[in-house]
Amino acid sequence: MPAAEQVLLRSGTMWLLLQSLLLLLLASCLRSAAAFPKGCYPSEEEGLKTFRCSNARLTEVPRDIPNDTNKLYLDSNRIPFLPRDAFRDLPLLLELDLSHNAITSVESGAFRGLAEHLHFLDLSSNRLVSVSKDAFSNLKAKVNLSNNPWLCDCQLQELIRTVDLAAGSSGGIVCGSSAQEEHVGKAFLQVIADTDFCNVYKKTTDIAMLVTMFGWFAMVISYLVYYVRQNQEDARRHLEYLKSLPSKQRRSEESSTISTVV
Repeated sequence: MPAAEQVLLRSGTMWLLLQSLLLLLLASCLRSAAAFPKGCYPSEEEGLKTFRCSNARLTEVPRDIPNDTNKLYLDSNRIPFLPRDAFRDLPLLLELDLSHNAITSVESGAFRGLAEHLHFLDLSSNRLVSVSKDAFSNLKAKVNLSNNPWLCDCQLQELIRTVDLAAGSSGGIVCGSSAQEEHVGKAFLQVIADTDFCNVYKKTTDIAMLVTMFGWFAMVISYLVYYVRQNQEDARRHLEYLKSLPSKQRRSEESSTISTVV
């Protein structure tokens, strides 16, 4: 075979191999993109692996998020709640943005697995009214809880004492509702400067316990009084009956009664 034909054959073979390689790479990229929810995409920002799902119309935390993600943006979606272990497969996550969603509840253990690395958690501008402090157990991240319709009570007070609030966010934690109407619309930290919700709750509980104990005590006393009066009435009727009997029969009845008693 002439040398020119051999060169052309080898060139054609290399070109076919190169095309096959490019097609494989393209198919791999397409498969990776298809695995992500619509509107979500990975990127790299400031040397950190980022996964963005902002404004993607999500109604739940997406699955198949790359487990080497450092920054996750799920803001401006329609996510209603955070289930247990929602982020357990993201051990390298440093920042988590869940702001501007419709979150009303956070299950205990929702952030399990993030305690060691997470630096910042944004839950602002959601619909949170009440969240147990256990939901943030062992979490060391700075947390933004502003712009939610919080119920100002002992549970919120315990939550605020548990989490490390992000700088400048405390003023945005405002009472959306409260047992005391004058607190509504005020910053929570301003309210608890004058009101200890947990102490008020403890006093209310103590009073309720005292009222309950008094009620039971009154019922027991009433029953004892009724029982004594009932027995006295029965004894009086029996004595009147004995008096109405003839003397001999009465003595016999009395003796029988005494014997029975003895």
